[in-house]
Amino acid sequence: MSFKLYSTSFSDCTRRITLVAKERNIPYEFVPVDFKLSEQKTPAHLEHNPFGQVPYIQQDDGFELYESRAIGRYLATQGSGPELIPTDPIAYAKFEQAASVEYSQFDPIAAGIATEKVFKLRRGLETNEERVKELVPLLGFKLDGYEIILSKQKYLAGNVRTYPRDLYHLPYGTIRQDSALVVMMLTKVCVRWWNDISSRESWKAVKGSA
Repeated sequence: MSFKLYSTSFSDCTRRITLVAKERNIPYEFVPVDFKLSEQKTPAHLEHNPFGQVPYIQQDDGFELYESRAIGRYLATQGSGPELIPTDPIAYAKFEQAASVEYSQFDPIAAGIATEKVFKLRRGLETNEERVKELVPLLGFKLDGYEIILSKQKYLAGNVRTYPRDLYHLPYGTIRQDSALVVMMLTKVCVRWWNDISSRESWKAVKGSA
């Protein structure tokens, strides 16, 4: 299979998709959406993503999908390469648990810091440093939980390599090397895990641009 990926080159959500595509050896064509012209809010775009956001994908057979995590999960079942979604019931339950950890525990705080430290600056707005100071300890507390998990196993879902939910930490975790997100690399166990997932060839291929 192959697909067209509609997004912007700076979209960190889109890197979730391209990471999985690289892991599963799925070719794609990147189709840029111009945010400066607000193309994502045009009626034509809203026909494909009703929320006026990116990314979304489109296959030659007309199949379309939006929401980056849904797309990533779909692509994980396509192509070839290492298994990303287990079929064993217990392993799958652990996969779902790890998925919830990334989505519910890490992402809201990491996204908040990224918004203040990066996204606001892109829009010409000022960082709310007080808000960052509130979020940093919260992220540290969450990573204490990661420390417990990763002291018992290699990855969030167990000892099997490259589950998507490990890889999904990479975009926000590297969005600014001088931001609070790098606190995840200050604990011994998290360092081991982080060095492992960030050394993936898939991440090296997409980290500079989706």
